[in-house]
Amino acid sequence: MNEIHPERGLAMTTVDLLKEAALNLSKVCDSAISDLEKTEKVAHATNPLDYAWAHHEQYLEQWGGLGAKTLLLGMNPGPWGMAQTGVPFGATGVAVDFLKIESCQLETPPNAHPKRPIIGMELERQEVSGTRLWNLMQEYYGSVERTFANIFVVNHCPLLLLGDRGQNITPNNIPSSVIEPVLKACDEHLQQVVEAMGIKRIIGVGKYAEKRARNAFSAGKTGPGVTASGREITITTCWHPSPASPLANRNNGADWKSNIIGVLEEMQA
Repeated sequence: MNEIHPERGLAMTTVDLLKEAALNLSKVCDSAISDLEKTEKVAHATNPLDYAWAHHEQYLEQWGGLGAKTLLLGMNPGPWGMAQTGVPFGATGVAVDFLKIESCQLETPPNAHPKRPIIGMELERQEVSGTRLWNLMQEYYGSVERTFANIFVVNHCPLLLLGDRGQNITPNNIPSSVIEPVLKACDEHLQQVVEAMGIKRIIGVGKYAEKRARNAFSAGKTGPGVTASGREITITTCWHPSPASPLANRNNGADWKSNIIGVLEEMQA
């Protein structure tokens, strides 16, 4: 896809548009960090689109322009995944071996939780959710190229949000007066990704992500949403691969695999 930038008069590729959208979202998130950390819930808020941009940019450049029409939408990073790799659901092993992200030196932000330093691709601990998700995509599609010819993965909110003990804080548990400007920018980013890629289907990885997608595209509890250009877009959900979810762990993960494959096949039929 190519689009003429109204100010520059230059043709922008899908990847150009994705990078511009991510950088714009990153700026909004950076400006919100101070207010987020003043709340009782959030002790540390950091932005992987900033300090791990060198990794995220590779993800967009390598895999954002292969023609995927289905978008898997996550919630926000965890400390062992995107927080380290800059890639949604980015466990370090799959980020290097499957997604082919070249390791760059990252610096721990000064406001990061002292128990959650940024190690980067050398982190040995593997995020379970990311390992499950990307391993399944490799198993189902057969190669990284075929994966991204079919699906792309984005987190709705790019911020790592941690409590004072280092525990994850999800955006829906933050006072709306503080988080709403961030979520509005995240909705706008999602809209821009969908337009740039010509996405036809969004699968919320978990109910929260589906809810945010429905909000962004003015969809009801069921039925399609509508893009700014008037295109209908199908929105649904699949089970989240988190080890904290009983659904994800049922039958040693076999039921979770069947669920997400069934949703992929239903939406692509």
